[in-house]
Amino acid sequence: MAVGARSGHEQPEDRPGEPAGSLGAVTGDHPTGQPPAGDSPEGERADGDGAQRRNQRSFWKELPLLIGIALILALLIKTFLVQAFSIPSDSMQNTLQRGDRVLVDKLTPWFGSEPERGEVVVFHDPGGWLDGEPTPDPNALQKFLSFIGLMPSAEEKDLIKRTIAVGGDTVECRKGGPVKVNGKALDEPYIFPGDTPCDDQPFGPFKVPEDKIWVMGDHRQNSRDSRYHMEDVNGGFVPVDEVVGRAVVIAWPIDRWATLSVPATYDQPGLNAAASVAVSTAPLAMGALGALPIVLWRRKRLTAGDTAR
Repeated sequence: MAVGARSGHEQPEDRPGEPAGSLGAVTGDHPTGQPPAGDSPEGERADGDGAQRRNQRSFWKELPLLIGIALILALLIKTFLVQAFSIPSDSMQNTLQRGDRVLVDKLTPWFGSEPERGEVVVFHDPGGWLDGEPTPDPNALQKFLSFIGLMPSAEEKDLIKRTIAVGGDTVECRKGGPVKVNGKALDEPYIFPGDTPCDDQPFGPFKVPEDKIWVMGDHRQNSRDSRYHMEDVNGGFVPVDEVVGRAVVIAWPIDRWATLSVPATYDQPGLNAAASVAVSTAPLAMGALGALPIVLWRRKRLTAGDTAR
């Protein structure tokens, strides 16, 4: 056979310094026939364990930040939106029981909303109403939780009553009779069973000053409300700027969950007569005041035209 001739089954030539048949051992993309360490199951497990450890370290590093954000949000909610309050007495039975936790809407007052008749409101002591009442002594943890709004405050001197009349209303209650607002008798189904509207302390009639409210407890014979403080600096009225907000729901205990809506008696026709007159005359007065400069300007132009002729 001539030199250089090849058979029909050609074999690759051996290269110097390379074992024979090494090219025939090629598997996939790895000339050596072995996958890299990173592609092995052992490598995958090692990388997974490392990622898990990194994730755990990252979580513990971020946990203080998450707690800080949660505390800030709780404080903002308590300051501007909703705050929990605990009921310490029986003055609002049966609507509220001692130990109930209520959520108070603090947002709407920021937009200029004022208390309305029939609403249950929380307000700061307007002038010695709680003098002589015992004040709880909470521990450091309770103080902190109260500060951020996760617990009702035990130190603040706040009261909770029902708004009966608002600024501009005339309110009165004779012995044996109902409470009257602007001459309309109130039907008060929320009064504690067996109580009278005001037999223990009749009052009025008198007009509620602007920016103040007249409040009463639902347990009339067990409530030191506006009737019992007519000799104080505010005459028994509560300044609107002392109102924290409206109690909107009983949040605790769970079996007493309920919303605190405004009774239907406060929607009766004629009750808002005085307020309606004030509202209807206000736009007319504003319109007349706005039209005055236009009338004067037009009169001046007409006078100038007559003079020119």
